[in-house]
Amino acid sequence: MRPKKTFKAVVEEGQKGSAHIALPFDPDAVWGTKPRHRLSGTIDGEKIRVIIGPDDREVGIRLTPMWRRDAKVEAGRRVSVVLWAEGPQQGDLADDFLAALKAEPKALAFFNDLAQFYRKAWLTWIDGTKKKPEERVRRIRETVKLLKAGKKERPK
Repeated sequence: MRPKKTFKAVVEEGQKGSAHIALPFDPDAVWGTKPRHRLSGTIDGEKIRVIIGPDDREVGIRLTPMWRRDAKVEAGRRVSVVLWAEGPQQGDLADDFLAALKAEPKALAFFNDLAQFYRKAWLTWIDGTKKKPEERVRRIRETVKLLKAGKKERPK
């Protein structure tokens, strides 16, 4: 179960028509330490996807001018925010793959920073070997090696 964070906040005016919502919590404490947190959620029921990077931790969620226009969110408005981590997280990984990643911290950090599309692709490839345990071991080993080298996806 991925933890969700729910809070209320006031939308603050940003630069060039943008706005932002301050986070009243540390994303690393909720979803684990990562360079960036790729999150889905809602703001007053309107869907949003955001990336919280190191520079955004104090500012929080940046709302683009187009998103504000479409969602009709004005500065000064008090909103209800719900956020959750996108895609497979460490708690969703099979024990064998998680152990292999933890043995290579650089590979684990890179995997944690990947967009959900890439994480899901790696897991689909590894899990495609359910009937051949030796092939699964080989794929996990190859995946960790490629992630450690900074490869988002395996060569075709």
